[in-house]
Amino acid sequence: MNSLAEFLAHAITLEDESAHRFDELADALEVHHNGDVVELFRKMAHYSRLHLADARKRAEGMDLPHIAPWDYKWPGAESPETIEVFDAHYKMTPFHALTAALDSEKRGQAFYADVAETAKDATLRALAAEFAAEEGDHVNLLQSWLARTPPPDDHWSEDMDPPAAVD
Repeated sequence: MNSLAEFLAHAITLEDESAHRFDELADALEVHHNGDVVELFRKMAHYSRLHLADARKRAEGMDLPHIAPWDYKWPGAESPETIEVFDAHYKMTPFHALTAALDSEKRGQAFYADVAETAKDATLRALAAEFAAEEGDHVNLLQSWLARTPPPDDHWSEDMDPPAAVD
């Protein structure tokens, strides 16, 4: 990252995409009446929106760069804090949802921590370290929830009447 404005542009996109992905997954699972997981994903979307609001507030009065989707400095193809869509299953359990959310929060934390370690600007390093610490709080919260959540049995995904795809 070369500037605070560039970092905040990344943070805003990261948190916005994270919130949207959690909402998309909650919406999809709501159709399948998977209420426990829906509630968890809605809560995670809320946390992402709180972090998004903080990033936007810090960016007030700044001229943020427009970054084309292919020019973001993500470690992968997508924003690091988004859950992979293929990790979701309509019968996923809270254990699966927590595991996927934990993985996404760890990737977000690693992204911010990397900026905190590599940025040349001291103010940028400090802000990135603060964001990494916040993501660390989310990681700890999810680990705590996961420790209290039983894993599913081996046949969790079996469905005697699976949904049919319609062309």
